[in-house]
Amino acid sequence: MIRTAILVDSAFYQKRANILFGQKTGQERASELCEYCMRHLSDFGNETWEQKYLYRIFVYDCPPSDKTIMHPLTQQSVWLKRTDLYTWTNSFHEALTHKRKVALRMGELLESTAGYVMNADAVKRLCRGEMQVPNLKESDFHLDIQQKGVDMRIGLDIASLAYKRLVDQIVLIAGDSDFVPAAKHARREGIDFILDPMWHTIKPSLNEHIDGLHSCVQKPPHNLDDPLCVIPHSTEI
Repeated sequence: MIRTAILVDSAFYQKRANILFGQKTGQERASELCEYCMRHLSDFGNETWEQKYLYRIFVYDCPPSDKTIMHPLTQQSVWLKRTDLYTWTNSFHEALTHKRKVALRMGELLESTAGYVMNADAVKRLCRGEMQVPNLKESDFHLDIQQKGVDMRIGLDIASLAYKRLVDQIVLIAGDSDFVPAAKHARREGIDFILDPMWHTIKPSLNEHIDGLHSCVQKPPHNLDDPLCVIPHSTEI
């Protein structure tokens, strides 16, 4: 029986889940996350059949911001505590705390850098002369608040799980390369390290630092990152 720990970068999962499975309520997203993680215990892909036992699901996130900030377009103050995102995030976290074998690891928000940022597409259209400043809309901006301490907690938990030999396998649902030093340590300790980027593009060089790459959802069409793309039924949870 292989003991498996599943570590989830919540911000990354939410972004990919919105694309792959559509928008859902906080409680529905929490249930979906747990069900998706459980697929790693039964979805073997092209690998050998193995009996797996769930040690725990670790979810890494930050509490929502209740700061008041100025919107650069409307020049109006926005109290984030009154936004739908604040309510949704609290509902999502509350639902996760009631799930069996789920540990919620909370980092912090770097609120000193909080603000609205213009979307990349809007910047390109402005630079090309396809749009003028008076034509900008509120939807051309998104809230940008950096997380603090999430990557560190992921790395510490990977190192602790590996050093104490609490598990035989670690599955990390994430999309960046910040985990590489921790993955190297886990592999040196004999841990089977699997990365699930949920079909997000990763650097080919990452393959040398992991033992497997496996996403537990059908590969989407190339244009699925387009928010107007219709989500195929086969990817639904």
